[in-house]
Amino acid sequence: MAMIEVKNITKSFGDLTVLKNFSVDFTQEGVTVLIGPSGTGKSTLLRCINGLEKIDDGDIIVDGLSVKEKKNLKHIRLACGMVFQQTVLFPHLNVMDNMILSPVKLLGMDKKDAQEKARYYLNKVGLSNKEKSMHNELSGGEQQRVAIARALILNPKALLLDEITSALDPEMSREVLFILENLAKEGVCMLVVTHEMSFARHVASRILFLDKGTLVCDEPKDRFFSVVRQENERISKFLQFIGE
Repeated sequence: MAMIEVKNITKSFGDLTVLKNFSVDFTQEGVTVLIGPSGTGKSTLLRCINGLEKIDDGDIIVDGLSVKEKKNLKHIRLACGMVFQQTVLFPHLNVMDNMILSPVKLLGMDKKDAQEKARYYLNKVGLSNKEKSMHNELSGGEQQRVAIARALILNPKALLLDEITSALDPEMSREVLFILENLAKEGVCMLVVTHEMSFARHVASRILFLDKGTLVCDEPKDRFFSVVRQENERISKFLQFIGE
């Protein structure tokens, strides 16, 4: 059974239809990379899965629950942790307090237990010495790594990652991608919107190519880069354009 089922959804913003009768399933396995031109619905798809955008038609079932039912959203957002393009750490809280806010408030976890768990995940992303640091004392790459750790502390069944390296310089971007590569090796299920083809080549198990709100291609990584890029003119042009 699929962990996430996207069933013929349509999503528009005013007169602009971003996703058109779109369907795809995701199991709780592997790393799926979503690529394609900007504005073609990749980020919107993740936000619809997490219930941050309301769909106009169709349905999305996450862990057996419909995102169209408001009462399901807490469970869905716990099941699908999301990390955004722009880091959304609370600037008035230090790293540790950012980490434990959701476990304590949403899950009722004991504060000391939450702190212990936070230290485990901060160590996992290489930031065990930053728990007392404030938002403005962290680099962009460190902020994103805290955001990843903060998502992991809630034990999500999947991570939704929306172009989380796009605002970073190449060195910081490599820091973050290295963390994601390690998580992938540990079997963490991820849906990743990115233009980093080197990451897709090394880590993805599956690649989706979206164009104009439709699913053009859904293939295993190896087939995508070896066969599909040769056979599909649209995908070939896109990869050439981004220097792949």
